[in-house]
Amino acid sequence: MAKYIKSLSFIVLLATMFGCTTGKPNNIEAVTPFVLNKYLGTWHEIARMDHSFERDLDYVTATYSMNEDGSVKVVNRGFNTQSKEWKEAIGKAKFVENDNVGYLKVSFFGPFYGSYIIFYLEPDYSTALISSYNYDYFWLLSRHKQISPKQLERYINIAKKAGFDTNKLIYPKQ
Repeated sequence: MAKYIKSLSFIVLLATMFGCTTGKPNNIEAVTPFVLNKYLGTWHEIARMDHSFERDLDYVTATYSMNEDGSVKVVNRGFNTQSKEWKEAIGKAKFVENDNVGYLKVSFFGPFYGSYIIFYLEPDYSTALISSYNYDYFWLLSRHKQISPKQLERYINIAKKAGFDTNKLIYPKQ
């Protein structure tokens, strides 16, 4: 019985740690109005905060498409410069509020979701700034593999004003 209670406590702890990460940082508001069909397709990662799940990855893309159940299929792919092989993670995303707000939750691990907040989006859906539940997570995505230094500076300034420590950004090869 003690083993059962220990296991159950561990599961509850994990659910609390990972299942409740759909909040937003203080100064972050999701883009509204948001049109999912315009957002679908492939995005290239221009900049990000460093995290173990993306460490040593270059040529990173995120591809979004629709699942039959109405959720969004998420395919993140990148080339690991250490192991010299492609890595891929497949997940799904769902809207947190409603489908005209760029505030989703994404899961790569079963029932555990994390926030995916599009807080800046070009009107032509060519560039997006993404956050998660805190300021440790940030991605700058573009439909293009490269953006101009002037554009990069502009987006970095938007992220900085939103509260991100842009000195911690890394810029993967594309």
